Amino acid sequence: MDNPEATEDRAGIAAGAAGLPPLDMLDAAAGLADPAAVLRNMPWLAGEMAKIAGGRSELWFDERDGRFADKAWRACPYFRVLGQSYRLYELWMDRMCQAVGGSWQRQARARFLAGVAAAVMSPANFLPTNPAALRRAAQTGGMSLMHGAQNMARDLARGGMPRAADRERFPVGVKIAVTPGAVVYREEMFELLQYAPATEQVRAVPLLMVPPQVNRYYILDLAPGRSVAEFAVAQGIQTFVMVWRNPRATLGHGRWGVDDYVAAQERAAEVVRQIAGSDTVSWLGLCAGGMTVAWMLAHLAAAGAAPAASATYVVTMLSGQQPNVVGMSDTRQARAELALAARAGQVIPGTALRALFALLRPNDLVYNYLVSGWLMGEPPPPFDVLAWNDDATAVPARFALEATRIVMDGWDGAPGPVLLGAPADLGKVGCDSFHVAGYTDHITPWRACYSTTQLLGGDKELTVVRSGHIQSFVNPEDKPRYDCWYGPPAAPGPDEWLATATFQHGSWWRRWAGWLTARSGGMRAASAALGSGKFPPLGPAPGSYALQ
Repeated sequence: MDNPEATEDRAGIAAGAAGLPPLDMLDAAAGLADPAAVLRNMPWLAGEMAKIAGGRSELWFDERDGRFADKAWRACPYFRVLGQSYRLYELWMDRMCQAVGGSWQRQARARFLAGVAAAVMSPANFLPTNPAALRRAAQTGGMSLMHGAQNMARDLARGGMPRAADRERFPVGVKIAVTPGAVVYREEMFELLQYAPATEQVRAVPLLMVPPQVNRYYILDLAPGRSVAEFAVAQGIQTFVMVWRNPRATLGHGRWGVDDYVAAQERAAEVVRQIAGSDTVSWLGLCAGGMTVAWMLAHLAAAGAAPAASATYVVTMLSGQQPNVVGMSDTRQARAELALAARAGQVIPGTALRALFALLRPNDLVYNYLVSGWLMGEPPPPFDVLAWNDDATAVPARFALEATRIVMDGWDGAPGPVLLGAPADLGKVGCDSFHVAGYTDHITPWRACYSTTQLLGGDKELTVVRSGHIQSFVNPEDKPRYDCWYGPPAAPGPDEWLATATFQHGSWWRRWAGWLTARSGGMRAASAALGSGKFPPLGPAPGSYALQ
């Protein structure tokens, strides 16, 4: 008998495929096959093909492209012709992308389709045309092929995507998500964790962290030395985090929408205030969690509520004006399918979301592991970030639909959307805010995150890390791998800001800690126990919802 999770995956797959439905894919493909562009580039294509056939081509890959690092790609004429022909195909697709007209959304869909099509066709993906895989098979007497077949069968059984990490090496609560703490509140939508203080005195104003509704919370508490939660506790900050429940349609969670998540945050804040004995709270919202934090503060500000002590927005996009993934996926057909799924109370399965995000970078996040796992027979690598990424969660279709509408339609200069029965106004959010974005982020691009700073009130600070989506905040101060730019986002546009921003070597964590503590009140003795009389500990962190 099927397990409930597998049944729900199939029930919600229509909603999960919401990236680009078939008709939208056809439109993107049509943009890549514009007859005028094809004719214009045909002489170049024919000339390069002739050079490859005659052994005179100088086409090759960037030296950082590991797919073609094996010496056989250059030394053996067979593999050299294959590699150069494929490189020509990549360049052809790039030229076709540049010729696509229309809105940035249509252009982005064409680039997405072209990227997937190009990645699929790489000769490195196939055993007969991958010299390293053929050599490994010969060296191991075929054992690598047997192990690869086992890996492929396992991956096909779990949905088809090649596994990128060995999650069994990183049990939650044992190797990752291990900062000491306790569950101090639980309800149907979330658990609330309070972390144990690590200093004798703590700041009066607590910090409440809100993770994305579409991912596991523990990316904020990844591992010792790589945990934002652990770092905040070490600075004397009373730190709490919400742990969203992994929604199940069979339990009625498909009805959860934006209002439900916003109201849940308000309930969590009330618990935090009572436990900490504070009149106010500082917030940290990550990605979609940052969206709902901003929407909640906009709702409260429009109602005249007291402002938050501060807000930190990490890789958070509130507007669809700049190119972004939400806008790329938001077509008339996709939104209609999402609306049908929302009315039916479906949830978008985590497997579908994981596949969509991976296909945004197919060479790095899909075919890299197909080659290593299926062709080379290697086990998935032991990497905690990839283990977290593989631990996918579902999301209610209603929340996905409403969030898409707000981002793409709601903040374009008109009155804001209605939240919890009242209009919301981002411009009235007056608390100081600290913003973090990733320069190479492919999910919430840094220019889209810059737009967030222009919508909010209060004094603002922006940091752009020279990294991608996850590495922007898994950025420990003692491992200064990534540099960043920072400064007040006062320029009219992102590129003007970057031209004058201050450059910094290493992590932004320490500078953020100084900014946060300056807005976290005075010092008081740390409590000897977690929770309170009204909200006693219900069990140790990471709780039960993190394991569902």
